[in-house]
Amino acid sequence: MSSKYIFTGFVIIFTIVFTGCRSQSQQENFLLSGNNQHYQSIDIAYSNNEKTLSLPELNEESTLSDYLRYAVLNNPGIEAAFNNFKAALEKVPQAKSLPDPRFSYRYYIEQVETRVGAQKQAFGISQMFPWFDKLQLRGNAALEAANAAKQRYEALRLKLFYQVKDAYYEYYYLGRAISIVQENMQLLENFESVARIRYQVATTNHPAIIRVQVELGKLEDRLRTLEDLQGPIVARLNAALNRPVETPIPWPQSIEEKNISLTDQQVIDQMAQSNPELSALEHDIARSKTEIDLAKKEYYPDITLGVDYIDTSDRIGPNPPKDNGQDPIIAMLSLNIPMWEKKLDAAVRQSKYQYYTALQSKTEKLNTLSSQLKLVLYKYRDGQRKINLYQDTLLPKAVESVKASETSFMAGDSSFLDLIDAQRVLLEFELSNERALADKAQRLAELEMLVGREISETENLQPSENVLDNNED
Repeated sequence: MSSKYIFTGFVIIFTIVFTGCRSQSQQENFLLSGNNQHYQSIDIAYSNNEKTLSLPELNEESTLSDYLRYAVLNNPGIEAAFNNFKAALEKVPQAKSLPDPRFSYRYYIEQVETRVGAQKQAFGISQMFPWFDKLQLRGNAALEAANAAKQRYEALRLKLFYQVKDAYYEYYYLGRAISIVQENMQLLENFESVARIRYQVATTNHPAIIRVQVELGKLEDRLRTLEDLQGPIVARLNAALNRPVETPIPWPQSIEEKNISLTDQQVIDQMAQSNPELSALEHDIARSKTEIDLAKKEYYPDITLGVDYIDTSDRIGPNPPKDNGQDPIIAMLSLNIPMWEKKLDAAVRQSKYQYYTALQSKTEKLNTLSSQLKLVLYKYRDGQRKINLYQDTLLPKAVESVKASETSFMAGDSSFLDLIDAQRVLLEFELSNERALADKAQRLAELEMLVGREISETENLQPSENVLDNNED
């Protein structure tokens, strides 16, 4: 009879606990399904990259995509941010789980004599159940925190991509600038040879030779400055790739040029939708709002259910009762009393202040990003304008001017100094054109970082009136 009661009591409490845990598991699966399935795929993809995919080899044939892939697989900051996201995600099942059941044991130093016998020891098990929806709210708050961590990981990844692209494009410009200066030095050396020959036959004067030598000296100084700059730029790119700063990097052969037509409002709308920093703050707002509801739930008590079993020995003596030695089983219900209102009110106010802080932080971040975006768009368009100016007008005119000056000089109709001046103008235009190409590519990379996604050339966003200048909102 006693064993039956013991078994029944423990079955009851086990059923209660198991049902709660099973409910937790079902709720957790629900939270991790639907829109949150990408967490698992990201985890698997990152693990595959880290464990089974080797780093790409960076050589003369490598493209920008190879550098980006190398960086995301090898950068410790990215890995740390991803692990931080995974750690935040592991808090969700913890927040949604019931507290551990409590087992108690009591041994009676002085046995309690009862009608049916002496009570020797007691066993008990209990389970605390938070008030309705408390676990759900705690899990939701933890999930929003994990979402925020995920978005901050995405923001760091985009920032890394921008750093790699920015250094890569700067390195491309440096290589092109060195090549252009070297070509112009070789051309001036040819001019110097011609000037010396003409000076020997008295068809030109000595100052012309001096002028060529001065221009060569200026170009040599410019070349040394550019060559000295290679080390810092290589170190900058290697830092983003998490490699030793002295590791050699081949010169990029070309950069992709995109021509995209964007309006300020369209870009800001895209940024508001897909910028991960704003998305992280949006999840912070949702988490703070959930925590307000959770703080209000603290006004309600938590429920504890339990079962106690008391081991009772048989009564010794004449005429024992029919229920002699029967072990009692006691069902237990307890509630905590949330009576300290000042503490509970303060917790609600704290949650509200955190909610207002999150709202204001998002507004401030949106304003900061919008102003930054305006400047980046201006620089992007300015770079495109300069490229069109140099490639369509100034460079063809400069090349034509050099050819005309050379022909005129050979015919004796113009001075050698005119040829040198025309060549110097062509050099500056060539360098400025390469600078504009690199600037435009760098600003597009920054634009993609702010918007939160890659912008393809096929997007057909037609120019329209700049609504930011007349935005009444």
